[in-house]
Amino acid sequence: MSHLVLLNALYGGAEGHAMLGRGTEMDDPRRPGRFNAGAVGAYRLNPAASLLPVWDRTIPVEDKATWRDPLVAEAYVREAIASEPSSPTRNPPTFRSPSGALEDSFYMATGRQLWVAGSITARVLIVRGGRSFWSRAEDVARLERHLAQAASVAVVSLPEATHFIHLDRAEDGRDRLSAEVDVRLRSGS
Repeated sequence: MSHLVLLNALYGGAEGHAMLGRGTEMDDPRRPGRFNAGAVGAYRLNPAASLLPVWDRTIPVEDKATWRDPLVAEAYVREAIASEPSSPTRNPPTFRSPSGALEDSFYMATGRQLWVAGSITARVLIVRGGRSFWSRAEDVARLERHLAQAASVAVVSLPEATHFIHLDRAEDGRDRLSAEVDVRLRSGS
């Protein structure tokens, strides 16, 4: 692999994550610090209405349409629901998401490192939106330190960008994300 691009990644940088770690719905109340697999299950059925609120909370303006194109948000929701063949059999229609990624994220949000960046030798670009509800500055810092064998490491922080940089309007981070990826892949750095 010549390049690796990480966008809003968790890496077990620290304990304490408002959405995923200890004290959240993911934490097993009978065994604090353990993923609540019994309550979460192997997968979740998510209604369309669950997709936009977390994004909405990170957009710093009242009129969300000025930050994201309503057609993009509509397509995001439509395609998520369409990804589940059995969606039309439920009311409201839902899409299935596996809980394994949530379990991994829970443990990384409690400070556990689940993978080793030290063995990566590719050129690495780490991009983090400052308004991401997922990735934290501590994750990026630890990841950068651990990428000791990487051919190069570039860290780009977009302080005003949301977790959904790739779906936000061009001027709200998407153009900068695309430009950073393009420059790194073309230049080999």
